Amino acid sequence: MTLLDPKNDYIFKRLFATAPHLLTALINSVRHEEEPVEVIEVLNPRIDPEELAGKFIALDVLARGRQGQLFNIEMQVRRFDLWSVRSVYYLASTLAKQLSQGQNYDLLKPVIGIHLLDFDLFSAPAQMQQAHWCFELRDRWQPATRLGAELELNIIELAKADRLHKAGAQGLNAWVTFFEHWKEDSTMSQLTYPPVQQALEVLKDLSADDETQRRAFVRERALRDEVSQLASARMEGLQAGKQEGLQEGLQLAITKMIQSGMSEAQARAILGL
Repeated sequence: MTLLDPKNDYIFKRLFATAPHLLTALINSVRHEEEPVEVIEVLNPRIDPEELAGKFIALDVLARGRQGQLFNIEMQVRRFDLWSVRSVYYLASTLAKQLSQGQNYDLLKPVIGIHLLDFDLFSAPAQMQQAHWCFELRDRWQPATRLGAELELNIIELAKADRLHKAGAQGLNAWVTFFEHWKEDSTMSQLTYPPVQQALEVLKDLSADDETQRRAFVRERALRDEVSQLASARMEGLQAGKQEGLQEGLQLAITKMIQSGMSEAQARAILGL
């Protein structure tokens, strides 16, 4: 049986939105340096048909922990220029939407994002040896001083999986192996981390369902079309920029030729206009 790709965000959401215990394991493996949490509710388990074919839609998982914390978990396979702005905006919106008019700030619970990226977000030489990033509100000059725990964004760059060597990161390593090597029986059989083995069994069940296969294909096609559309728009922009630059250059040449004593007609004739 050909297994579906768990990095397909439709499959990713089906995998974790219906299995809070697996979502709990994923969150705790990413935040292994923090106190363990427990997911008690997935707030957006539904996937509407129009979301599968819709462009620029992220099928995220929004969950609530036993202490009231909110977790936003996403799988992202495509990179776009405003990715960081969009991610911070949605985390901040999730924080703000907890309060109704007149309610006190002490009702706010932390919002924690976990975004798994199938691309390199940070590619400077000094950044290539790190795969797990955790962004919080901290002071620039005294990073040990945190303003508060209200917002936290964890980023895992899957392509840098071999850089995950932190103590206590065995669970995270197992999850990354699952996302990167789910089709390799020999590799998966060596994983002894129980939540990943359970996730593999769920993935097998999903892959055996014809309707799930069809919907995964619809989602993959929509993402592929989105990438093509962005590439086409970028190419059109480059062509328009070249044309605009050519027009500006010709106008400047005409101006300089007129200033040197030529008539505009002479200048245009020389330039072949």
